[in-house]
Amino acid sequence: MNIYDKYETVIGLEVHAQLSTKSKAYSSDSAEFGSPPNSNVSPISLGHPGTLPKSNKKVIEFAVRLGLACKCTIREVNEYARKNYFYADLPKGYQITQDKTPICTGGFITIKNEKGIDKNINITRIHMEEDAGKGIHDLDPFDSLIDLNRAGVALVEIVSEPEMRTGEEAYKYLTEVRKIVRYLEICDGNMEEGSLRCDANVSVRLKGSSVLGKRTEVKNMNSIRNVQRAIEYESKRQIEAIEAGEEISQDTRSFNAATGSTFLLRSKEMANDYRYFPEPDLQPILISKEYITKIKNALPPLPNELFKKYQSLGLSHYDAGVLTDSKEIAMYFENIIAKTKSIKSAANWLTVQIKGYLNDNGLHISDFKISADRMALLIDFIDSGKVSHTIAIQKIFPKMIEELEKTPLQIAEENNWIQESDSGALVAFVKQAIDKYPEKVSEYKNGKTTLLGLFMGEVMKLSKGKADPKLANELMKEMLEK
Repeated sequence: MNIYDKYETVIGLEVHAQLSTKSKAYSSDSAEFGSPPNSNVSPISLGHPGTLPKSNKKVIEFAVRLGLACKCTIREVNEYARKNYFYADLPKGYQITQDKTPICTGGFITIKNEKGIDKNINITRIHMEEDAGKGIHDLDPFDSLIDLNRAGVALVEIVSEPEMRTGEEAYKYLTEVRKIVRYLEICDGNMEEGSLRCDANVSVRLKGSSVLGKRTEVKNMNSIRNVQRAIEYESKRQIEAIEAGEEISQDTRSFNAATGSTFLLRSKEMANDYRYFPEPDLQPILISKEYITKIKNALPPLPNELFKKYQSLGLSHYDAGVLTDSKEIAMYFENIIAKTKSIKSAANWLTVQIKGYLNDNGLHISDFKISADRMALLIDFIDSGKVSHTIAIQKIFPKMIEELEKTPLQIAEENNWIQESDSGALVAFVKQAIDKYPEKVSEYKNGKTTLLGLFMGEVMKLSKGKADPKLANELMKEMLEK
């Protein structure tokens, strides 16, 4: 047994999701990303004396929406707190957050473990708070620059229980969190832009032990893959240190994506270092049961629910995963299957032809010109036997993108693409194919049945792809076996 097999890793994630509100959490300043530096600020977000914050109703709605999606308990009486610390990007010297009264508690997020079995990662809390500004250290050779546009932007922080055991589980959990916030349309989930950020608390302990080891917190990871890499590195680093007789320090560390390693930032702050106390300028927010019910009734379908639905409809694990990866794809699929009963065909068209077209042309599903209704018509048209699958893919589908006002039937009729199902015409094509390869007929009759594909290829060529393959196949076998 190598040293790593003696230990298990214990992982808890703290995820900050920047909410897609138009204004900031406690002021009317714009929360737009990408504005010129220090342009989305005001005396309120800068914490000038005499200014007063005001709660943003949309922040509360979004937090409740997320809590309900994660099966959390929603707190009815919500108080705000101040989290005090000094840093150059924090103009007020504190953040408005929640301390002892988080808006959501309990609940869970479901992932698939390494065996493909559902595993619930329990949630400790989800609370509302505001973001700090942003320090920029690579534009000026002598000074750090501060952009306070982000200061005061609304966040929710999702704190998990330490129930993940591998970097892969953390990867899946974070992927699921991103899917959920995108389905709920409360956060765009872009880690590269900082609208979804993750801190990983990592410790190790001997297998079988119930005592938690000393943990380190890893920050500054700008992709889900880097979260996994940082956890895997940190786990190995801690195991090697313990095996060498060293003691793990409870530190805050950063991740270097270029080297794949973590490095010390500072000694870990404890909660009492922040001197939390009730926010005196904001009254508690009361959330009624009627309000919670109203939001619950308006929730969209969620990825895990749709995944289970598609599997129950006979789709594979892979197809269900691809279809639920983004809300826009899932909703497009929902609209197709509302109009056709050919679920598997609809899934194939969306995961292969449509996604292939979008990828080849650098388009989003929202840019796709064929409506779900017209795609359902095409699928049913193929099922009717009036057009071959090959003709539909190679010819009708591209035409549907160009000629938006026409149905698949109209396009097929105008271009003479209706499938040849007249047995008299097909018999002629079958005879021509057999006559072309007389020596292959003997081989077929002697047991080389794979040659059927050769004859069928010739039939499709002669009919210009219009032959009904099922009927032609039956006729071909009948003639060859005479």
